[in-house]
Amino acid sequence: MDGQFAESHSGPMETTETTETFESLVRAEFAPAGTYLNTASNGLLPARSVAALHEAALLRAAGRPLTPLFEDVEACRAAYARLAGVPADRVAAGASVAAHTGVIAASLPAGAEVLTAEADFTSVLNPFHVRGDLKVRAVPLERLAESVRPGTALVAVSAAQSADGRVADLAALREAAREHGARTYVDYSQAAGWLPMDADAHDFTATVSFKWLLGPHGAAFLTVPEDFGGLTPVLAGWVAGEAPWDSCYGPVTELARSARRFDLTHALFSYAGLRRSLELIEELGVSAVHAHAVALADRFRAGLADLGHEPVPAPGSAIVSVPGLGSRQPDLSRAGIELSDRAGFLRAAFHLYNTHADVDRLLAALSR
Repeated sequence: MDGQFAESHSGPMETTETTETFESLVRAEFAPAGTYLNTASNGLLPARSVAALHEAALLRAAGRPLTPLFEDVEACRAAYARLAGVPADRVAAGASVAAHTGVIAASLPAGAEVLTAEADFTSVLNPFHVRGDLKVRAVPLERLAESVRPGTALVAVSAAQSADGRVADLAALREAAREHGARTYVDYSQAAGWLPMDADAHDFTATVSFKWLLGPHGAAFLTVPEDFGGLTPVLAGWVAGEAPWDSCYGPVTELARSARRFDLTHALFSYAGLRRSLELIEELGVSAVHAHAVALADRFRAGLADLGHEPVPAPGSAIVSVPGLGSRQPDLSRAGIELSDRAGFLRAAFHLYNTHADVDRLLAALSR
């Protein structure tokens, strides 16, 4: 990895040693083949996670007991709980945000109003629409909080928008929901790992693990209130039992007394790799990752202005989307710069492994 890391990831009380630790950890874990600015699609796997995946595969190939892989699931649950700011017994381990959304959608009574943001990511929306008997209302993201009204049962939104990186005003949404007795459901898939989380401020939150959490595909998390928020574990299988190995045959006689009752059968290899990825995030600290990634995004925004381009306004976001430039994505990819074309926008997403040189290379390519 060439170029300097963004200096502003260090706060005023942090030392040079802290900065060096951040940089040395990142350099030890990542070696992208080119300029990778596509974390909003998939995060890079750290070297330690690749090694853990290899070890898990060898364990399975050798026919040895898989106990360590089930231990990885619980270690991931605990690590994610710390990042989310809730006890581990309020975290369910699943496979996708769509599945978690489906459980929430199934809990709503017919005719309930669900308030959403226009053009939010499909996994946050579609399970409510396919019910067919819910009133799903979409408004611009900026008007979400003011659009909560008496009779709104649930507000569902992404913390950061997939298409353009706009960050929801979650504090305003929480207050509006409290005022009108609505519940809130926040998808942190494009935020967990770089944006500090407060899952306890919302009734339900979910996230996938293969973006800024740097894990493999196949793992996702759901947080629920202590009383489970009225959810029924409609997808429950044997892993949702209080004693899973005693719940393999016939109906589950006792569901887990924790959020584990909402678990889906675990993709064990995914959690083996994710455990190491979450360890890295915790070692570096979300606040340091946040400052580093946002500083790079701001550098890109400033450079775009110099080139006469105006990105979608998304202050404080690690995602930058530029209208009208999506068609440049294939050529940039051929030049070794990986980004996404989303809704005609060229989307760049910055994470801990990106540098000033990455930003400058992209700007230079766009200027040609």
